Amino acid sequence: MVIGMSGGVDSSVVAVLCKRAFSETILGVIMPCHSSKIDREHAELLAAKFHIPFKVVVLDKAFDTLLKVLPGNGYDTATRKLAANNIKPRLRMVTLYYFANRLNYLVVGASNKSELSVGYFTKYGDGGSDLMPLGNLVKSQVRDLARYLDIPKEIIDKAPSAGLWEGQTDEGEMGLTYSVLDRYLITGEAEKKIKEKIDSMMGKSPHKRCLPPIPPL
Repeated sequence: MVIGMSGGVDSSVVAVLCKRAFSETILGVIMPCHSSKIDREHAELLAAKFHIPFKVVVLDKAFDTLLKVLPGNGYDTATRKLAANNIKPRLRMVTLYYFANRLNYLVVGASNKSELSVGYFTKYGDGGSDLMPLGNLVKSQVRDLARYLDIPKEIIDKAPSAGLWEGQTDEGEMGLTYSVLDRYLITGEAEKKIKEKIDSMMGKSPHKRCLPPIPPL
């Protein structure tokens, strides 16, 4: 099993579960890409505590080089920023599959039900994996599992972030708190505006959750 270790709670839970299930055939990969230093520290902290073998692959130069050859003009700033930063999880996916191919392992993803339901992940980036063990757990349930597994408190309590840019947080980008989203996914209850927002996000993202459509013969 190959796991991308971001220093966040989701990837930490996945790494510890894989360590328990496949203690001798597991590799964690820490892939900073102009990332927060604290994220790498947290990933290494987890690896040390649970004796998870890992490699560090710094993707800064690969990211910078690719940006230099891609056209930047003719696009609005917001679109250009999102497109550029989505390169980061896609570079990480490429890196994980490199190790998976070399070792004949599977790539284990860390997406949870909250993110998958509304399409809050990068297609062919963090959404690219062979297994998703957290896919039926909402964020609050992942945190509960993290506490049960004795994952360091500082990892559980920090603001969830995809690490796409400085100061970026999941809840800020989605415009929703995980508690509100989780409640709606579990009970179907939410204020009208929140319900409409979540339903809209779900309606726009099926292409992320499904294989490409193939026309019938």
